[in-house]
Amino acid sequence: MRRVLSLALAFALSVAVARAQDSYKVEVLKEGPPAALAAAIKGTLASQGYRVLDGDGKPYAEFWLRTAVPASGAPAGPKGAVLFPVLAEGEVLGALRFAADGYDYRDQPIAAGVYTMRYGLEPINGDHLGVSPFRDFVLLVPAAADTALAPVSGEDLMKQSAQASGTNHPAVFMLLTAPSPASGAPTIVRDEEKDTWGVAVSLGLNISGQAGTTTLPIQLVIVGAAMP
Repeated sequence: MRRVLSLALAFALSVAVARAQDSYKVEVLKEGPPAALAAAIKGTLASQGYRVLDGDGKPYAEFWLRTAVPASGAPAGPKGAVLFPVLAEGEVLGALRFAADGYDYRDQPIAAGVYTMRYGLEPINGDHLGVSPFRDFVLLVPAAADTALAPVSGEDLMKQSAQASGTNHPAVFMLLTAPSPASGAPTIVRDEEKDTWGVAVSLGLNISGQAGTTTLPIQLVIVGAAMP
């Protein structure tokens, strides 16, 4: 009987540890963007960022958003398979820093370091069927290889991002709409079916022809990979 209880207790503890390791939190990071970024890009980012912590409370990733991303118009919902048609492909959205080695949405290992985050669209070539019903992604580019603020589109962006993954494929995070309008505080979005964790935040937009800025609720899926 004691052996059965001991085994049951050991199992319960192992489950508790696994759940703790598989939980993530997000907090506001009151620290400016990394010095490794080019001045042209760093100057457009917010003065504070967000830190994602793993189940042990250790930093997993930190990211900073651009204060105002150029937009062609006011957000009005998806257009076909594109969630954010008002954004230009290749536009800088922010920067990210991995404290240790991390992984992208393709489960590719990404080395510790600083990366820019650019808005990208999944190519319509049949190579990525089933990865996501939407084409919107964030592509990582090593900070040292991304020194100009201007948008980078098409094949050039894919090649630059492949430097982050060290493969023939770009380093990508899925970009989704937030499940509800994001408030000033960041929140973690857990998708148990897909086994992913996203961060819901508000992205500032500078709409063409309009004064001031508006916000766009987004969800950056920062932990978890596409289902095989």
